[in-house]
Amino acid sequence: MAADRPKQYLPLGRQTIIEHSLDCFLGHPGLKGLVVSLAADDPFWPTLAIAHDPRVQRVAGGLQRADSVLNALLYLHGNGASDDDWVLVHDAARPNLARADLDKLLDELAADAVGGLLAVPSRDTLKRADASGRVLETVDRSAIWQAFTPQMFRLGPLHRALADSLVADVAITDEASAMEWAGYSPRLIEGRGDNIKITRPEDLEWLRSRWDMQG
Repeated sequence: MAADRPKQYLPLGRQTIIEHSLDCFLGHPGLKGLVVSLAADDPFWPTLAIAHDPRVQRVAGGLQRADSVLNALLYLHGNGASDDDWVLVHDAARPNLARADLDKLLDELAADAVGGLLAVPSRDTLKRADASGRVLETVDRSAIWQAFTPQMFRLGPLHRALADSLVADVAITDEASAMEWAGYSPRLIEGRGDNIKITRPEDLEWLRSRWDMQG
């Protein structure tokens, strides 16, 4: 992002990206609290007002996403959470989660045996490329979904899936992929397409312009 700080601390309106990403959860009556995984030497987090909110607990992040999530799950285990409790994992750089999507995820997965994630069906034509960047084939997009967060699973099975996949040195890109590797079939809950993860400067500019238009 060519910035002097991690992208989650860049400004978006009157708050940082990470503050917006957490706000949707802090304002929800059905959720008990938040655990944020951050680098141990992160100098930016303590400067935010949200860092001093008693509902938000901080744990050390890890080398990989799976390590950071595991540390958060271990904290929950050590502070009274049970294996059957639902946990939601969300990207710090995904600040535009709609409350309606969060409610939909919680409602539709409440009685699910596995859990699942917010996602959107692919709207674009997809191409499979070779090593030289030339098209090998057009992929049938009717069964292709783009995975978003939050991703919602029970604490015990998610902890075991992440821990076992790390021991097996399996490439895990999100919590759902760990659950898939462990033999589960997560459910896809269709959400809004504007629940984007900020990865490039144009993503942030798009959100800023959209929020400016809304007032």
